[in-house]
Amino acid sequence: MHEKTIKRHRKKRSLLKKKKNQTDFTLVAIVVILIVFGIIMIYSSSYYYSIDMYNDSTHYLKKQIVWGVLGIVVMMVVSRIDFHIFNRFALLLYIMSLGFLVLVLLVGKEIKGAKRWLVIGPVNFQPSEFAKLMIIIVIAYVASKMVSHLDKYRLMMLILFIIGIPTALVGATNMSTAIVVFAIGVAILFVAVPKVYKLMLITALPGAVGGVLGILLAGYRADRVKIWLEGPWTDPLGKGYQTIQSLYAIGTGGLFGTGLGQSMQKRGFIPEAHNDIIFSIVCEELGLFGALALIILFILLIWRCMVIASNCSDLNSLLIVVGVMAQIGLQVIINIAVVTNSIPATGMPLPFISYGGSSLLFLMVEIGMVLGIARRSKISKAG
Repeated sequence: MHEKTIKRHRKKRSLLKKKKNQTDFTLVAIVVILIVFGIIMIYSSSYYYSIDMYNDSTHYLKKQIVWGVLGIVVMMVVSRIDFHIFNRFALLLYIMSLGFLVLVLLVGKEIKGAKRWLVIGPVNFQPSEFAKLMIIIVIAYVASKMVSHLDKYRLMMLILFIIGIPTALVGATNMSTAIVVFAIGVAILFVAVPKVYKLMLITALPGAVGGVLGILLAGYRADRVKIWLEGPWTDPLGKGYQTIQSLYAIGTGGLFGTGLGQSMQKRGFIPEAHNDIIFSIVCEELGLFGALALIILFILLIWRCMVIASNCSDLNSLLIVVGVMAQIGLQVIINIAVVTNSIPATGMPLPFISYGGSSLLFLMVEIGMVLGIARRSKISKAG
């Protein structure tokens, strides 16, 4: 009888261990669906632009397929790595990120008046995307290590200073991405600190000052705020042009859209529609229902991350997942708000959907980390 009990116990323990090491296929499925959806919409939105620029309608399609496949491979590889290994290189990652951000200011490739890319061989690399990943790893590690002292103002201010340096460097070229970098760090601290009101007190002033300075020091940002306040129709052929065309696309789509591939706005009216403004093409071709379906996919992605976060085995894991959720959620909100003219125009890619190799690749590294955390947590019991 005793031997049977021991055997049952061993079998149960073996099954639990096996479940604990399973891949979260729900999260994988949501991410793959988003990537495939993005590839389809990139092909549709870039079709005429690709012909005009490269005499090849599949130019951006082929590139994004390569990045998508590479991203999925990277995601699965990273999911097999214990993310705690990255903690050993936290300082190195921080220094590397600052180095890249300084380098892009000095010798970065300038596109449309902004230096945001480093050219490495045939690849255009955005250091700001690396900065997002770095902030998640570094701040989650520091906060989890210092959690028992996070009620002290000095430590919180030191961590905010650590967040503030890359934020300022990113903000020199991209204000919206700087906001995301800063917000990721604050979101992680928000979960970690025992007394949230202290964090709010010391975050409000530097955040507000940084935002105002970012607008004042770059004239074009002030112009965007002005055109947003006055309305894009005050300058329909200039600064308000893209916003107006985006709103036309959304309005034309109605409930069910004009049909996949049937957008008129992508035919030269919206410049580079496959980039940050791609959500307007989704609305035009797939209508309100298509746009809602995409938003629901993002909600499901955030929900799945929340499930994983609630079953994390340690604080460091939890803060990593919180950082990833904050990044994806903020980028989705900012992108859709810009497209619908709810906030001033700014450059912000829609995660998994907008064209871009480095942004997708670093995002897949983050998803891989979340999957790895899920494999080592109690997620199998959470469903």
